[in-house]
Amino acid sequence: MITIRPVQPGDFDNWLDLWLGYQTFYRVDIPIETSRIVWRRLLDPAEPMHGALAVLDDTPVGLVHHILHRTCWAVQEDCYLQDLFVAPTARGQGLGRKLIEHVYAAAAATGCARVYWLTHETNSTAMALYDRISERSGFLEYSKSL
Repeated sequence: MITIRPVQPGDFDNWLDLWLGYQTFYRVDIPIETSRIVWRRLLDPAEPMHGALAVLDDTPVGLVHHILHRTCWAVQEDCYLQDLFVAPTARGQGLGRKLIEHVYAAAAATGCARVYWLTHETNSTAMALYDRISERSGFLEYSKSL
């Protein structure tokens, strides 16, 4: 049985395991202090950040984070799906799609104009899913670390 549900205070250890798996996949190392702040933000109803877990047979096996924000392109807010991860042992069961659909529903419930996200150009497996359930915008990301 698969359920998608918002993160809860007692989920920290399971969330952290998945969050570290996500970091390993993208070859990044986010300091634990930053991760603890992110966790507090995900639980704070005053924050625009939200998180959910995919739970398979009572075990969290996937996560998604999304952030609501204003945009100059619409009156409604946009929803940025920032992080999506499914544990390697649970892949191929539609969990990524279910996590994205959870974000779609949450964003629609708050009146968002759209949901959007980025992925790495080498993430071809995920892009095959994304091409089925969304549209490529054609925009490329540029960034500068400060």
